[in-house]
Amino acid sequence: MLVPALAVLFLFLFVSFSYYAYQIVYTGNVHTKERDVYVLIPTGATYNQAMDSIEASGAIVDKLSLHFMAKLMDYDKLVKPGRYKLQDGWSNRQLIGKLRLGEQDPLNLTFTNVRLRSQLSEKLAGGIEASAEELDSLLSDQEYLKTLGFDTTTIVSMFIPNTYQVHWTTTAPELMQRMKTEYDKFWTAERKAKADKLGLTPKQVSTLASIVQAETIKRDEKPKVAGVYLNRLEKGMLLQADPTVVFAVRDFTIRRVLNKHLAYDSPYNTYKYGGLPPGPINVPDISSIDAVLNPEEHKYIYFCAKDDFSGYHAFAVTEREHINNARRYQRALTERNILN
Repeated sequence: MLVPALAVLFLFLFVSFSYYAYQIVYTGNVHTKERDVYVLIPTGATYNQAMDSIEASGAIVDKLSLHFMAKLMDYDKLVKPGRYKLQDGWSNRQLIGKLRLGEQDPLNLTFTNVRLRSQLSEKLAGGIEASAEELDSLLSDQEYLKTLGFDTTTIVSMFIPNTYQVHWTTTAPELMQRMKTEYDKFWTAERKAKADKLGLTPKQVSTLASIVQAETIKRDEKPKVAGVYLNRLEKGMLLQADPTVVFAVRDFTIRRVLNKHLAYDSPYNTYKYGGLPPGPINVPDISSIDAVLNPEEHKYIYFCAKDDFSGYHAFAVTEREHINNARRYQRALTERNILN
C-alpha cells in the first residue's frame, strides 16, 4: 500500500508544481489598472535596481513569481536600459522577454516657447535620460558646435520645433546629431532657394523668424510682420525691434520698452546696431520660419500693437502714420496703468 500512496503523492506534487510553473510562465502578472505604465531602467542599472524599478511601477501582481522567471530567463545577465511600456495582462515571460531584448518604447519629444539655451537644455532633458547639464555643456562648447556648423549664438536655430520620436536612453551627443539631421531635412532645396532669393542664409532666416515670432502670436499676421522687417533691411534702416531689446536686457517681464532699455548696449539691441542681431532671440517655430520665407509683399515699414489689445498690429507706410498709431497705443497702455 505504501508504493501506491507514494505514487499518488508524487503525482499530486508533480501536478501542483506543473500548475505553478505554468502560472509563473504564462499567467498574466501585469495589471496596469487601465493606465499607461512605464518602467525606466537607467543606463548601468544592476539587476536588483532594474527589478526595483519594475516593482515600483505598481503593476506587478506576484513579485515572487516575477523574480523566479527573471532568474530562469537569465535576466540578471541581460539587463538593458530603457523606457518600457507595460501591457495589461502580460505574463512574466512576456515582460522579461521584452526587457531582456531591450525593446524600448519611444517617446515624443517636443520643445516650444524657448528663449535661452539654458531653457532649451531643460526642455530637452525633460524627456530623455541625458541631463540638462550634459546638453548645456554641448550647447555652450564652441569647438563642438563648429562640427555641426553653428556657434553659441546660432545653435538654437538648429532646433526646429516639432514632435520627434526618440528613445529615453538617447545620449546628449546622439540627440544633437539627431537634431542636426532633422535640421538638414527641414532645409529643403526649395526653402534654401527662397532664403537665397531674400539674400539671407538659413541661420539669418531663423534669426529674423525669431523676431517675427516675438512680435506677434497671430499666425496669419506673421507674413505681414516679416514683410516689414525685410523692407527695413532692404532700405538699410535699423530694425528697431522691441523684442530684441528685451532679449538684450534679459528682463522678459518688460511690457513697455522705455528709453532706458533702448539705451542698453548690446549687439542684440536693434535700436543701436544695424542689420540682424547675432542670432535668434528664441527658438522660432515652423510657421515663423515659413512666414519669413514667404513674406507678404507690401510697402509698410512701421507697425505697432493695436490699441484694442487684440494681439494684432497697426501697420504704416509713413512715420507720421506710425507716430499716430503709436500714440494711440501708448495712451491705451497708460489708461490701463501699464507703466513698465
